Amino acid sequence: MKPSHAESRPLIGRTHKVWQSRMSRTLTDEDARQIAENVTGLFTILAEWASDAKENPAPAADGLAASGRASRRVSG
Repeated sequence: MKPSHAESRPLIGRTHKVWQSRMSRTLTDEDARQIAENVTGLFTILAEWASDAKENPAPAADGLAASGRASRRVSG
């Protein structure tokens, strides 16, 4: 869901403030809007992946127990 124009103005301002110090050029409002949109998209995808992983856990592989703990291998 995209924020309304009234909501997006403060978001663009905060995004501009956070990212400007990390950039070698002056950011425009459009730059800040794109950064905010991309970061939001990234975290949306990460949340979807986390949700999918909880619903469909991958089978244990290569010595990892189903609980997610690595098995101990003792050499010698």
